[in-house]
Amino acid sequence: MTQVPRIHSYFRASRPTVPFYSCPSLPYRTHIRPASHWGPIGPRSAPRYNRFSRAQRLHGLWNTSSTFRYGVGGAGIIIVVYIYANLERVPISGRLRFNCISSASEEAKSQQQLPAVLQEFKGKVLPPGHPDSKLVNKVVARLIPAAGLDGKNWEVRVINDPEQKNAFVIPGGKVFVFSGILPICASEDGLAAVLSHEIAHNIAHHNSEKISSKAILIALALAGSYFFDISAQLANLLVTFALERPGSRKMESEADFIGLLMMAQACYDPNAAVGLWERMSKAEQYAPPQLLSTHPASKNRVKTIREWLPQAEEKRAQSECGSMVGYADQFRQTFQRGDDGFW
Repeated sequence: MTQVPRIHSYFRASRPTVPFYSCPSLPYRTHIRPASHWGPIGPRSAPRYNRFSRAQRLHGLWNTSSTFRYGVGGAGIIIVVYIYANLERVPISGRLRFNCISSASEEAKSQQQLPAVLQEFKGKVLPPGHPDSKLVNKVVARLIPAAGLDGKNWEVRVINDPEQKNAFVIPGGKVFVFSGILPICASEDGLAAVLSHEIAHNIAHHNSEKISSKAILIALALAGSYFFDISAQLANLLVTFALERPGSRKMESEADFIGLLMMAQACYDPNAAVGLWERMSKAEQYAPPQLLSTHPASKNRVKTIREWLPQAEEKRAQSECGSMVGYADQFRQTFQRGDDGFW
């Protein structure tokens, strides 16, 4: 009689030994997993996800390949030299920044946008003889010599939009003011605070700085997405709120500082800038938190401008209008006292 060889089953061999006294009437049941979970010699291990696998591969290349190290080192030297060659100081504030766009290129790119802007506000531009247009032209004509920008062909357009509380200046001397901001300005000095701020953006060439830094920010977002294996959208979001928005707020504060000195040089009262932003703070509705915004909060602007006022007052006293301002202050104090000794 031929003996049938005993076939060892993995399931039988792997089950625990059941004592003879433990419920012999109940058959032992083995939980059988789906076949896809099993390999030829047992259960398959779950795949492991390594978030930094790309960075680890590059680290391995760095340790094993001298060609890779030389390539990375050479590229790094080129980038550092290029950035260093395009560092410059912002006029008036003296801040060091990277800017690879010339002022001529900045103006040429901005002029290309002008037809689209004019088309957007077609039919809303107030005529030159309108009182609001005359007021804006008067303030611009007074600020331009103080800014040292006499040589440009300045054009002023007031857009009839009471809901829009804004103004902007396109590089090349194209001024746009929305009528909705005029009540918040409240006076010629308040309007000078707005326009000097917008002109200051042109003096500091903030537009070209934003274009220059955009390339670096995109490169950082792509590098973060690659090395840390995160989505490009998440990497771009992190770069935006960690670097781009703070940089934009810094430029806005810088324009506040330059504009404050500019309006003081043009014999406007720099204290009007404080009142302007106090009124703007009251007029703002649903303003996002400063952390999420490209502009500083109006309350913070008021605080910062107050700190700069002594410099602005000194600038005003040193300008050609210094003596005139001194007499005006004397007259104001005299009338406040009710003293009529001058007459």
